[in-house]
Amino acid sequence: MSGNDTKRGILLMSLTMLIFASQDGISRYLAGEYNVMMVVMIRYWFFAAFVLTVSAKRAGSIANAARTQQPLLQIFRGVLLALEVCILVAAFTLLGLIESMAIFISYPLIVAALSGPILGEQVGLYRWTAIGIGFIGVLIILQPGGGVFSPYALLAVVSALMFALYTLLTRYAARKDTAATSFFWTGLAGAAAITVIGVWFWEPMAAGDWLWMLALCVSGASGHYLLIKTYEVAEASAVQPFAYLQLVFVSVIGLFVFGEDLRINVVIGAGLVISAGVFALWRARRATA
Repeated sequence: MSGNDTKRGILLMSLTMLIFASQDGISRYLAGEYNVMMVVMIRYWFFAAFVLTVSAKRAGSIANAARTQQPLLQIFRGVLLALEVCILVAAFTLLGLIESMAIFISYPLIVAALSGPILGEQVGLYRWTAIGIGFIGVLIILQPGGGVFSPYALLAVVSALMFALYTLLTRYAARKDTAATSFFWTGLAGAAAITVIGVWFWEPMAAGDWLWMLALCVSGASGHYLLIKTYEVAEASAVQPFAYLQLVFVSVIGLFVFGEDLRINVVIGAGLVISAGVFALWRARRATA
């Protein structure tokens, strides 16, 4: 079955976003207790094992999965994503889950804005309008001219920029490499890079927190597995708008688990970002059709 069960795809995407939101909450807790680099490093070890299994199965062997015509690009992608995860998790602890994710979800608009100069794609007036409205939403969240602006918000902005670049490079890499190959290098290059950094920040972890670390690793692998299944059963353009549910789930966790505030400017700004993102997706789907 592939590409035509939209209802099932929406359910899978919603479940995936719930798992990813739980992963974000666990990351926020662990990174508040231990060094961010160490937490991400251990998470990546588990992720790399998952990637090896999936890539080898899809490509026929690990050797086939690793075969690429653009090794430097693939390595750079993997390292970029690992560093982006570190920055976003740091933003969770310093800025909070809700505000960090409200800013981060602007990355599809950044992808749309940069797809022209980087990938040579055509971006029409309507999508540029949506991009502009989305960025106004981000400014409302940031409130750069107000007394409540937090410099930690820049971490979330940088994270969104990095993830947008990673997404664009993934699409660029797909012109020569298979999805299994890109997935392989995402996990292995990222794990190698973060290990080189993370081992210097190792610190003892309480027995109970190892259970949370296990939950973090399992949620990451299961979330990526479900995401793969989502795109197998339904068209990406049909289910992608439901990825914004991650912000809803994250907000619930931030409010009721970590006692964060839900400021009105964040609600308004995130609403604009989501509306603009969904409209941009719709216009892209219509243009493709």
